[in-house]
Amino acid sequence: MTTPGNELLFLALGGSGEIGMNVNLYGTQGKWVMVDLGMTFGDPGYPGIDLVLPDLDFIERHAKDLVGIVLTHGHEDHIGAIPYLAGDLGVPLYATPFTAGLIKGKLEEEGITDQVELIVVEREASFKVGPFGFTYVPLAHSIPEGNGLLIDTPYGRIFHTGDWKLDEQPLLGVPATSEDLTAIGDKGVLALVCDSTNVFNDAASGSEADVREGLDQVIRAAKGRVVVTTFASNAARLQTLGEVARDTGRQLCVAGRSLDRIIRVAKSVGYLTDFPSVIDFDAAMRLPPRDVMIVATGGQGESRAALARIAFDSHQIKLSEGDTVVFSSKQIPGNEMAIGRIQNALATKGVIMITDRQAHVHVSGHPGRPELAAMYKWIRPEIILPVHGEMRHMAEQARFALAQGVPRGIVQTNGDLIRLAPNGPVKLGEEQSGRLILDGDVILPADGSTINERRRISAYGVITVAVALDERGRLRGEPAIAMQGIPVEEDRDDFIEEARDAAVEALGGKRGRDDKALREAVRLAVRRRAVAWTGKKPVVDVSLIRI
Repeated sequence: MTTPGNELLFLALGGSGEIGMNVNLYGTQGKWVMVDLGMTFGDPGYPGIDLVLPDLDFIERHAKDLVGIVLTHGHEDHIGAIPYLAGDLGVPLYATPFTAGLIKGKLEEEGITDQVELIVVEREASFKVGPFGFTYVPLAHSIPEGNGLLIDTPYGRIFHTGDWKLDEQPLLGVPATSEDLTAIGDKGVLALVCDSTNVFNDAASGSEADVREGLDQVIRAAKGRVVVTTFASNAARLQTLGEVARDTGRQLCVAGRSLDRIIRVAKSVGYLTDFPSVIDFDAAMRLPPRDVMIVATGGQGESRAALARIAFDSHQIKLSEGDTVVFSSKQIPGNEMAIGRIQNALATKGVIMITDRQAHVHVSGHPGRPELAAMYKWIRPEIILPVHGEMRHMAEQARFALAQGVPRGIVQTNGDLIRLAPNGPVKLGEEQSGRLILDGDVILPADGSTINERRRISAYGVITVAVALDERGRLRGEPAIAMQGIPVEEDRDDFIEEARDAAVEALGGKRGRDDKALREAVRLAVRRRAVAWTGKKPVVDVSLIRI
């Protein structure tokens, strides 16, 4: 059992060694506090899974010592696991108004509003959570109320950046200035816990204001109907697109429930107040194509999002030859095939596609090297502790920070228990971390028996064998065999006949054996026959019935 003593500890349970699913713990004087509780999305390695959650076993075992969960901002990789995991932790959530609005919606959808205490903290406010003092520090990002956290502890101050960038012309919110950040550094910062996502980018991320000009040019030149797809949570981009619609004389239509939710919450807390009124799908299709612009979800290839449904003609919005789709977002690694599938469908229709490779239609919400160097100069931490990145990102940020004059650094990954003070940073040991999956309404281990079985079935197929025996162990009727995903195609009937013969042969002369041994004999015999036919080793499931 790890209980913090007279020291300052750090432990990531998600978001270190990966991009997404951010969960960070700080510990001191017997108490832990959590910063962010995010999730990530499934990939082909998790068949049938949409959401992947962090394994919180460590802090669940220390739940009596957990004093709260503080949220930096409202992206899914920072708040997405809250409706599934926060209720079991039994501590308050702290968030600024926009982020709190998104969280409230999630809690309502799950019907657990009464089970989770949500405390709304005003922008730039300071508050106490157990032995920790927190101050929200506004930073530019691609969502309203991106915040860094200045964390006061008895053993030094932490500046936890969350996701951030520098933007001299932000469209939503007023981020901290260089003078503000320098003032934080002047008071002394023990450790900078910092976003690593874009550390390999030699250029700064750029301003959201610059994107407006690029989108204006692209959409003004478009001759037909225009669809722009972006991250639903990028409310700054939505503000830009509202202005672009006005600039280009197009009526605005919004396609996607997550977009509707973001717009609604943003307006409720004072953002997007001048966002244009939107028209419905029927009105959008009645207008001359050059008079309409649709903002749609699905730029990462999500099969159920609006853009995929538009591409495959299962949406009220229809596109035809000469129409334009603008991908105003970065392609997330791992989504290439899903995005390519949609782009191929659009290309078949003769739709023109524009990405950030062809025009300046997107800027990142994460810092490049010039922005990181500026932050080091302002904050002047004693320690750099990279988070929010794969191992290559975090290792590179540590090298870069040390080269920029930060005295000490440490590269950690999920599960590494780090002592920051006194005499830190040093790795003390490793604690359990990992992934859970949300499978329907059930949370399971990401590498447990269920998902491993599903992987095997998806890779090799499955054969089921049903055998009936009488009270003396004699076969009654022929074994019944069914199969899915076995590559025999037109030879299916011949294969089933051989598999049936193999099952009968396996049962012959084994009447005295118990049912478990008989099932195993049949399983192995049928699988050997499948290997001989196909070269694959399918899952073989045998049911033995006594009559």
